[in-house]
Amino acid sequence: MSYLTQMLGLAVQNFLSAASGIVVVIALIRGLARHSMNTIGNVWVDLTRVTLFILLPISFVLALALVSQGAIQSFDAYQEATTLDVTSYETAKLDADGQSVMDEQGNAVTETVTTQTQTLPMAPLASQLAIKMLGTNGGGIFNVNSSHPYENPTPLSNFLQMLAIFLIPAALCYTFGRMVGDTRQGWAVLATMLLLFLPFAIGAMYFEQQGHPAIAALGVDQSASAWQAGGNMEGKETRFGIADSGLFAAITTAASCGAVNSMHESYTPLGGMMPMALMQLGEVVFGGVGTGLYGMLVFALLAVFISGLMIGRTPEYLGKKIEAYDMKMISVAILVTPLLVLAGTAIAVVSPSGTASIFNPGTHGFSEVYYAFTSAGNNNGSAFAGLSANVPFYNVMLAIAMWFGRFGVIVPVLAIAGSLAAKKRIAATPGTMPTHGPLFVILLASTVILVGALNYVPGLALGPIAEHLTFISAY
Repeated sequence: MSYLTQMLGLAVQNFLSAASGIVVVIALIRGLARHSMNTIGNVWVDLTRVTLFILLPISFVLALALVSQGAIQSFDAYQEATTLDVTSYETAKLDADGQSVMDEQGNAVTETVTTQTQTLPMAPLASQLAIKMLGTNGGGIFNVNSSHPYENPTPLSNFLQMLAIFLIPAALCYTFGRMVGDTRQGWAVLATMLLLFLPFAIGAMYFEQQGHPAIAALGVDQSASAWQAGGNMEGKETRFGIADSGLFAAITTAASCGAVNSMHESYTPLGGMMPMALMQLGEVVFGGVGTGLYGMLVFALLAVFISGLMIGRTPEYLGKKIEAYDMKMISVAILVTPLLVLAGTAIAVVSPSGTASIFNPGTHGFSEVYYAFTSAGNNNGSAFAGLSANVPFYNVMLAIAMWFGRFGVIVPVLAIAGSLAAKKRIAATPGTMPTHGPLFVILLASTVILVGALNYVPGLALGPIAEHLTFISAY
């Protein structure tokens, strides 16, 4: 894409996508904070305030910080650089008309080409890089995005990008507590997110540090030492190593960002399962800007409903009764994404058009498809990368998953917000379940895990878990 398209087409949408997520969660918080009211705010006013007063100023500061580390911000044309050594490669031989020359057997004739030049891409990158991270948008101007040295040149830039991904989703938890008049509520939600995040982040780093059994079978030393990072370094940048790569993978999939600094396709089966499972929790472990919090609040409403059933009380949250209409909307918001992911994966693996793009047949190929629909349905954007998804079948199927995965959750969340705002606030009694302590944190985390497990564990068993067992038996 041209520089103008990147700036006016994609960067603008990066701001508006992030702003819309914040607007929706603020509307839901207003529904919880207000009572006996018919309105939950004005979308245009909220979009303007979020964009001008939150996203633009922080993006400006972050872009300058990234430029200081070496991220480029340039309108120059691509540069031709002279390399230190001559590079040789094979390419198809062309005739005068630009067509491939064929031999008598019908095979393309190749020729050896040598060069000592390399084309260096330029772009107004830092300005878009800042909002793609802060807005948990993901992607990037360069194909390998945050593993490219022009986009993520140093360990400090890597840290700033990880910090930027979690910055606003975490801060919104405190915003929630302030708006409902009890900051302990916000701390409880933040604690739940952290409780869910840590095991998966540690797991991703641990499984990658153990190395790959197929590589170990070749006699390759994968132990960590003063001379090498050790572990499974395939698909990872040496300037980041195992820890920064595994942590980045967990953060970007927990927060529906999708930017990557290593190739998840090359992870070990269980290491690659960690980011996949984080998405399958519903992108509520910090989640996207706004989307993570409103998803977690939907799970909070479900948790108090379950607890109400267990003790025989009408469920309530922050002084609002959770009634039949609310539960219908909660069910839609929670189940629409698993429906898209599981149905899309099922169609792809039984369709010739879907299986034609799988480069690694078997359990890993299934994981590629499962990951693709998990990422699209949860609006993440990262990929296992071994799947050739740029074909009509996957372009259409994944676009459908993205569209309904986004708006199929937003619409019921706004319906819940309107319903809660119209309710009267009821006073807390000795029988009211407190929703700001450790007990509620455990209940909320358990609800998220339970829903994710019921929906996605069978697919994980067919993909990464089966692949891991295959490796154990083979090596």
